[in-house]
Amino acid sequence: MVGLRLSIVGLCLLMIALTARGANILGLFSSHSPSHLILHMSMIKTLAENGHNVTVVTMMKPKVTHKDIHVIVVPMTDEQEEIMETQMNEMATQKNSVIDTMRRLMSGMRVMVDSQLELLSDPRFQRIYETKFDLMFMGYFINDFQLGVAAKLQVPVIVSWMQAPMLAVDELVGNPTERSYVPNLGTPLARGEKMGFAKRLQNLGMEVLVRTMWSIFDRRLERYYNQQFGHEVNFPTLAEMKRNVSMLFTNSHSLSEGPIRPLVPAVAEIGGIQVKEQPDPLPEDIAKFLEKAQNGAILLSLGTNIKSTAVKPELVQSMFKVLSGLKQHVIWKWEDLDNTPGKSANILYKKWLPQDDILAHPKIKLFINHAGRGGITEAQYHGVPMLALPIFGDQPGNAENMQKAGYGVALDLLQLNEENFKANIHEVLNNKQYAQTIGQFSQLYRDRPLTAKQTVLYWTDYVLRHKGAPHLQSPAVHMSTVAYHNLDVYAVLAAALSLVLILTWLALKFTCRKLCGKSKTSKKVKRQ
Repeated sequence: MVGLRLSIVGLCLLMIALTARGANILGLFSSHSPSHLILHMSMIKTLAENGHNVTVVTMMKPKVTHKDIHVIVVPMTDEQEEIMETQMNEMATQKNSVIDTMRRLMSGMRVMVDSQLELLSDPRFQRIYETKFDLMFMGYFINDFQLGVAAKLQVPVIVSWMQAPMLAVDELVGNPTERSYVPNLGTPLARGEKMGFAKRLQNLGMEVLVRTMWSIFDRRLERYYNQQFGHEVNFPTLAEMKRNVSMLFTNSHSLSEGPIRPLVPAVAEIGGIQVKEQPDPLPEDIAKFLEKAQNGAILLSLGTNIKSTAVKPELVQSMFKVLSGLKQHVIWKWEDLDNTPGKSANILYKKWLPQDDILAHPKIKLFINHAGRGGITEAQYHGVPMLALPIFGDQPGNAENMQKAGYGVALDLLQLNEENFKANIHEVLNNKQYAQTIGQFSQLYRDRPLTAKQTVLYWTDYVLRHKGAPHLQSPAVHMSTVAYHNLDVYAVLAAALSLVLILTWLALKFTCRKLCGKSKTSKKVKRQ
């Protein structure tokens, strides 16, 4: 078995080595989330490290980069950034279900989508058309109209998605949506958990909600596509471009994370792409701080989308009082270093943290996070148990799944107080079952025939070698809704069955009348 795995890896590396030259690759990553950008840039960095010439266009300066990546930053306007920050801060102070997040997404869509459209007309972006590219990566986030860039460059496109496959990206490659056992966005389902009736009903409801929301998005996205590219001669429609996506890279690993789901050949799972195979050396102050942590250390980070200062002050003070009283050292991501929650010898505040490298350190015993997809993936990879404080979006569902799987515990951030925060920290630190369970999962997560980086390299070069990969597409991509669900076949069968039933009924009716007529005639004869 080991020999087979090595043979597969060797074949993969051989095929990569056979690439004649470094290709010119464009990465278009216009999501406003720093955590999304980390995932996309980790993928692109892998390509740059292996000889490809990479240009990236983004709306914020990336934290992950490489000397051979040419980065073009086209930021949002100050007004757009202020609107986005206000929305994020509101989420940190209110309870947010998935429906609440979708409602805010709908109300704030104009800023998110408009800024991604305006990017395409910026002179800094327009210069990319002067370069001959071989392939384009597009980070997906309600930006279907950007597929027109690939059409204008006349290159194949690979879509990068920061989670497991979901409805909007499934449709790009014809991946089936199995609602009876594969959860939709907003339907929590822990590893190994089966869908009962209530969960399947919830899943169906979420699918209807997501489809409704995306149908509203689609109309606007198509209008923006026509606005941006409608003047081009002999240009494909947005619908045609959505049927011409070569591959979909997803930040998932269904084999270990579950649930097992059908994946068409055009889907490549690259879960854990941001995790380094060998961690980088830690900054000197963090390394020294951890060396002194005789009782272990705790990492606390509430992600990149919401600033720590947006959390209610009373909640922050409760967290500080508990953390400052622990015997463990604490590394706390805190953006405003001039205005920290308080001073304590066992707490180190940092504006930005090399999170993956810190989680790889053997002295980290607990990761307090917001249940973001990236952070949970890194903790699972390194086998670090968690205390999740979810805020919005997919985070409550991620936290619930993490807790059910036995990798830690979850606590509603807005319900946090000194007592329950302290109790949950001690529960995870003192109950070794959490560390053992996530440690076992870590081994399973790492056990795959190709690493995430090797998967990215192989399939990227595959698309480059064949100048696109239309042969990987599912036939479903080119089918109408009626044909895909066999509605026309069922309609014909139903019509045929109805006709048979009608004819049978008429025949019975005719037979009955005839028999009744004979019976009456017979009675008359007998009377006579």
